[in-house]
This record gives sequence, C-alpha cells and structure tokens, in this order.
Amino acid sequence: MNPARARIALTRLLAGLKCAGPCAALLAALPGTARAGEIDGSTLSLLWGVPFAGILLSIALLPLLAPHFWHHHFGKVAAAWALAFLLPFAARFGPGVAGAGLVHVLLAEYLPFVLLLTALFTVAGGIHIRGNLHGSPGVNTAILAIGALLASFMGTTGASMLMIRPLIRANDDRQHVAHVVVFFIFIVSNAGGSLTPLGDPPLFLGFLKGVDFFWTAGHIFPETLFLVGALLLIFFALDSWYYHRREELLPRDPTPDNRAIGFDGKANFVLLGAVVALVLLSGMWKSPVSFNIAGTDVGLPGAVRDVGLILVTLASLRITPGQVHEDNRFGWAPMQEVALLFAGIFLTITPVIAMLRAGAEGPFAAVIAAVTRPDGAPDPAMYFWATGILSSFLDNAPTYLVFFNTAGGDAAALMTRLAPTLAAISAGAVFMGANTYIGNAPNLMVKAIAEDRGVKMPGFFGYMLWAYCVLLPLFGVMTFIWFR
Repeated sequence: MNPARARIALTRLLAGLKCAGPCAALLAALPGTARAGEIDGSTLSLLWGVPFAGILLSIALLPLLAPHFWHHHFGKVAAAWALAFLLPFAARFGPGVAGAGLVHVLLAEYLPFVLLLTALFTVAGGIHIRGNLHGSPGVNTAILAIGALLASFMGTTGASMLMIRPLIRANDDRQHVAHVVVFFIFIVSNAGGSLTPLGDPPLFLGFLKGVDFFWTAGHIFPETLFLVGALLLIFFALDSWYYHRREELLPRDPTPDNRAIGFDGKANFVLLGAVVALVLLSGMWKSPVSFNIAGTDVGLPGAVRDVGLILVTLASLRITPGQVHEDNRFGWAPMQEVALLFAGIFLTITPVIAMLRAGAEGPFAAVIAAVTRPDGAPDPAMYFWATGILSSFLDNAPTYLVFFNTAGGDAAALMTRLAPTLAAISAGAVFMGANTYIGNAPNLMVKAIAEDRGVKMPGFFGYMLWAYCVLLPLFGVMTFIWFR
C-alpha cells in the first residue's frame, strides 16, 4: 500500500464513520458521562433499554441468520438503533441536553477509544513476520506465550493480527489445526490482554474513567498468570496428542519450514513504543490546562495523546512498504466495523447506565441485588460471573462499563475500598470475552483469517463447547481462590 493509497484508505475509513447517517459519528458516544449521570434513572422505564438490547442482539444473530445483509448494512443497523434511542431522548429531555451530551461523550471518550484502536490496528498491520517455523507442540506453545505477552502492550487486536498469520503458516502441513486457533483466541485474543489499558478495550475504558494505568497489573496478575499458564499446559498436552497421530501430517507442506525468522516494517515497533508512551503520558501528566468545546472540557494531556495517536497512524501508513500491507492483507474493513458498531452500542447504553446508577430504586434493582451481599457489600464472585456471562454474549467493553457503574462508578473508591470488586469486573470482562466468538472483537477477526487460510473452524455453538469445556472449570477455580 503506497502513501497515496494509504491516504485514500484512511479517508474511506473516516467516511465509513459517516455512512450510517449524520448521527452515527456524533452518536458514537460512550456512556457513563456526566450528562448520563444527571438523568434520574429511577424515573426511566425498561423500554429505554430496548435499543441497547436490539443492537447487541443484531450483532449476535444477524451475522449468523443473514450474513449477506449484515455484511453490507451493519452500519445502517447500528444507526437505526442509535436513532431509536436518540430521538425519544431528545424529545424527553430536550435537544439541547441531548446535543451537549453527545458532544461531551464524543470528545471525552469515544474519540480516544477509537483512536487508540485505530493506531494499534494500523501499527500491527504494518509489521510482517517472515519465515516459517515447524508447528510442533513446543513451537506452537511458544508462539501462544509470546502472543499473550504482547497482548497487554499492543492490544489483543494488535497481537492477534500480528501473530495469527505466522501461527497458521507454521501449521499448514497439519490436518488438525482448529484447536490451535481456538486456543489462540483464548490466550492471545483475550486472556493475554488483561494487564494494561492497552491490552483490551474494557480496561482502556476504565483508564478513561480514572483507573490508574498499572492498577490492573497489580491486582489481577496472579489470576492472569494462572489462567494463561493453565491454558498453555492444556494446549501443549492436547496439541501433543494431535501431533503424534500418524495421519496428522499432510504429504506436502504448502509453505516449507524456514527458520530464518525476520520482520518487515520494523519501524512500526518504534511507533508501537510511541503509542505506549502517549497513553502513559496522558495518565501520568496532570495539567490544569483545558479547552472548552461546546460545554465539554478537554484536558491538555488527553488532547496531546489523541493528536499523537493520529500522527502515529498516519506515520505508520506513510512509512510501511506496500508489500508489507499486501503480505498481511491489510485493510480497513475490520476497524470500520468496530468503529460503527461501538458508536451505536455506546450511545444506546446511556439510559442503561443511568438506570443502573439508580441502584435499588431503579428498574435494575434485581441486578443490583444479585451482585450485592445481604449486608449491602458488593459480592466479587457475582460481579465476576455477571460481568463474564454478559461479556460472553454481548461485548466486553460496554459490559465492563455497565458493572463499573453498577459498583458505583467512582474510580477512586473502586481502586481502594472496593478493589476486589473492580478486580472481579476487570477479570470477568477480559477473560470471559473468550467464551464466544462475539465476546471480543478479535475473536471474529481471527476466525475470519483462519477460515480464509483454509482452517475449518468450529461454528458458533461448536466454539462455545470448546470454551465451556476448557474455560469454565478454570473460572470456577479462580472464583474459589480469588473472588470469594
């Protein structure tokens, strides 16, 4: 992809954010804002949650029931559900409140969220791993372990896009490869991204809400080490059993082994470091300088981070050789889909957040009761499983926000007095996003790449069977040890 084509591609991505109608880009607002908090959730009906439930059910079912329609019209579906919330909201609370709230969430949360994902997606797409190792159980396990380590620093999306192609190449002379990709989704696309806000979208949303950059690493590192370590051991045993079956190896290797491993597009590693530095800077730099835009205060550290991420994205497109993008089959479609769908999700979740914040006085009193002990204290085990179950079938980023706000939404209190609760929410959102293909965005991306390379991946329910047989027992052990 030459620079001119790169600029055209980026323009198409940005244009795609508008294709769902003029609201889709502006409505792309994350919830939990001050405006959302000003709404008295106790006065809202559960009907306000219908658009949120509708868009999530659309994401879960339409790709299975009407894949052709979904592929061509997912942006319109997201916009329709967004309007189903926005128009009644504006009628009830007034256009001024609705407009000011949209501007606030757009500038304060949605743009930082999408800009980080775009930067990581672009930088990872600009790195190509040359060579081809032999996909033995030891090599496969090592690749998964490296991917897990990278996931917390370049995101589950970035690490997945970087590592899945060499993993498939290494195993393209084997008959049974689906289990390799399934465990890749478990480990690299989900569990490995649990230690920093760069790792997984839910944690970045928590970072935007005020959770310290290194808080998660300090509080769920043992859980992460246990889960990743256990999965690697289970995978090694299972892959060894497959590998040593006589019929496992194909008579001809489509890509002969070549241990001369190298990297093309190495300059993108420098840009990856720049992304890490920008996010760290925005969390550690305290400045009184801010800019008021339509009633929204945009702090100088956040503005510097966001502008820096845009520059990193453009720099990656500029310096990456076209051959690298071609080798990686780099394109904007996955990022455009994530941006548009998250726009609708995070807008429609606004009244849900307000209702949850109403606590026992709101429509979701039963949810609050389920995650609260008789003495009124939050129950970490219930938060872990409630967050995890919803993350399995919805999307783990908005699910994290739902329970973050259910637990009070005060980052300072959640990091200290309620630290076990925040740890349970964080672990549930990140770890259990692996339970289904739709739990986390990289899951479907990895599945699509594997199938494009000829791997016969399990269907939606077949994958769930894998996940529940392998993951649920481990989650049960984790609950007993850490979340009682």
